[in-house]
Amino acid sequence: MALSTFVKISGITNLSDARYCSGMYVDLLGFSLENESEKFISPTQFSEITGWVSGLEFVGEFLTYSVDEIVNTLENYPTIKWVEHDRIEPLVALEGKGFGLIYKMDLKEVRHIEQEVATRLDQSGIIFHITSETEELDKDDKESIKILSENCKVILGVGISASTVHEVIKELNLYGISLTGGTEIKPGLKDFDELADILETLEVED
Repeated sequence: MALSTFVKISGITNLSDARYCSGMYVDLLGFSLENESEKFISPTQFSEITGWVSGLEFVGEFLTYSVDEIVNTLENYPTIKWVEHDRIEPLVALEGKGFGLIYKMDLKEVRHIEQEVATRLDQSGIIFHITSETEELDKDDKESIKILSENCKVILGVGISASTVHEVIKELNLYGISLTGGTEIKPGLKDFDELADILETLEVED
């Protein structure tokens, strides 16, 4: 089995999510690596989770850290191959360092992005990750995203459901989607309903 599009799972905090997503052949698992984050994963926790999964790559997720802080942090997470950040400057500074790079931005800011920025991201191989605290995409949102996706790789983490995911990917010309890991009710017990529904919809036969 495989998935019909590129999929990143953000904010992984437990082995249940990681093993399920690995079994569903997602591309990337993201881990919050800033100490201040409520989803912070220590090097020990990271090793305990990732040691049980294979066939995908891991993303270090950052919000505020400088380049030096990122590099120092990643020394304790040697299997991290991707870096995601809410600011473009640290990502640009990490170009050529061997990492896959992801620029995360809230949907409300996307309308203000100039086409040249999207082209610059594409030239640098940086994926543009659009997120939002809202659940819906209006007409203007969709138009803004379509313009960006014509000029760079866009993964979308908003306005996605099992019933609409194929339509949204096609309409907005997306490179892929992102979903968010949850919290275990207790070790080994997890409510996978929404995440599982979407991933199962994306399954295709090899």
